[in-house]
Amino acid sequence: MAVNMSGEVVLAADRERVWAMLNDPEVLKICIPGCETFEPDGENAFRAVARVKIGPVNARFKGKVTLSDIDAPNSYKISGEGEGGVAGFAKGGAAVRLEPAEDGGTRLIYDVEANVGGKIAQLGSRLINSVAKKNADTFFTKFAEAVGGGTIVSSEVEEAKLGAGGMP
Repeated sequence: MAVNMSGEVVLAADRERVWAMLNDPEVLKICIPGCETFEPDGENAFRAVARVKIGPVNARFKGKVTLSDIDAPNSYKISGEGEGGVAGFAKGGAAVRLEPAEDGGTRLIYDVEANVGGKIAQLGSRLINSVAKKNADTFFTKFAEAVGGGTIVSSEVEEAKLGAGGMP
């Protein structure tokens, strides 16, 4: 099952501060919902463990996150994949772009594409979309607090697309 989401957040900090915090493992660990660990694993790579609850399925995902297409302090692509045991798997990525905003702030714009499979995919697109949006909003609310304030301007989740047997 594929989930696509996009949105933007206006943050009350300059682009260099936002960029530094987007690349700080400790900040990301605090902001990612359910994140237990987020540690460097080589250049532009991290190991992560996160607990995710979607409906009746509660899983602990272990995986790897990598940064690519880095254009500091303007944009990068963040990609990851994780295994949640019998619950299934998740993999995807996000294009993240920073632009100047009014009053010296920064506009963070993101486009996310993710795929889930296994028991999680069987839960249905509405539930998965709802949890994806909630987790994105939680991340950006915490991130805005970490950088000194901000506002979620918009966040949209496109309908998940199901293939045969619940697979993308």
